[in-house]
Amino acid sequence: MNKTTYSPTFLVLAIVFNVCLITSNLFVPRLWQVGTLPFQLPGAVILFPISYIINDCLTEVYGFKKAQTVIWTGFAMCLFVTLVSLLVTNLPAPLFEDSREIAESFDRIFGFVPRSMAGSLLAFVFGSTMNAWVMSKMKVATSGRGFGWRAILSSLAGELTDSLIFMPIAFAGILPAKVILTMMLTQVTAKVLYEIIILPVTTIVVRKIKQHEGIDAYDRNISYNPFNLAE
Repeated sequence: MNKTTYSPTFLVLAIVFNVCLITSNLFVPRLWQVGTLPFQLPGAVILFPISYIINDCLTEVYGFKKAQTVIWTGFAMCLFVTLVSLLVTNLPAPLFEDSREIAESFDRIFGFVPRSMAGSLLAFVFGSTMNAWVMSKMKVATSGRGFGWRAILSSLAGELTDSLIFMPIAFAGILPAKVILTMMLTQVTAKVLYEIIILPVTTIVVRKIKQHEGIDAYDRNISYNPFNLAE
């Protein structure tokens, strides 16, 4: 595979990555209680960790640069959804009363999207880049051994970065600072546990993709500048 070629497998992973990212941002306003514990999480926690798992797969198989390309496509798609949400929620009200009630409910939900997306765009780029960077660096340092530990530690670094940026932007002024901090810690813990539970599946998928694609990239002598995609 040369630098201008993307296999069907790579494209499927990129599409699923983008869908999980965009959909999870739509689910942010729906908070839910964690069992009987005094903790709550945004609905995004159900889907968002999948984007980090795919990020691990992309970095492990195809390398940092191709993973970064997918990260930037995710950024562009989220920005597009944000702009469209702003446009739609500011359209004139409909003619009939029952339609107005639906429109108001729609606007209350999707009116939050631009704010959640704004936080998500920053958090996503820095968090996903951190995830890919740690994964890539550790792979070279370990000569490709210990995929499980590398996947967990890279996701931990990425999720911490993501939550530290996203939660204050999305919920500041809406929820108390103590609640936001609790949500941050709970979210990071839940997402990393998610990664650990699904790790056996991730390991099998990565191995199968490597065999199918005939690729096992090592990022030696590359630029880790996330804004340098020329390579």
